[in-house]
Amino acid sequence: MDGNKTMKRIAHRIALAMVAIAAAGTSINALSATEVVQPLPASYEVQNDASLPKFQPDADFSATTDEQFGEAIDGGVASWYGPGLAGRPTASGEAFNPTELTAAHRTLPFGSLVRVSRGDQSVVVRINDRGPFHGNRVIDLSTAAAEKIGLRRAGAGRVELALLDS
Repeated sequence: MDGNKTMKRIAHRIALAMVAIAAAGTSINALSATEVVQPLPASYEVQNDASLPKFQPDADFSATTDEQFGEAIDGGVASWYGPGLAGRPTASGEAFNPTELTAAHRTLPFGSLVRVSRGDQSVVVRINDRGPFHGNRVIDLSTAAAEKIGLRRAGAGRVELALLDS
């Protein structure tokens, strides 16, 4: 494809986006460079910040019975996200740590505990982010949670969700 035609298409798309922003009542000048997400350096490591709350379960969830897991709420495809987003803020405001048993869900309140089951394996996660916003997926798991139910290697898979009684 001709480079000039490509540039014209890009310019046209930018113009359409500017019109859409203006129509929504948002000034383009209101957007600042600080709002643009910058990629993390490859050497970035998750910092332990004492000011961030850490999830400490009161009990060993692996030893609980099915009656203690609350009501089944959903089922569908789960995926996972991990090291590339380590340290970035989640929708709840805490830094994402792929080694914690956390997850993103579109509507459940932050702090909700959810049992995610895949076949005969299950894990309890705490909701601390919003998503997934890709396809028909119902939950995005941290790397550690995906590993616990054998989903990390598969990338995505069918799961059942149950909301724990808090």
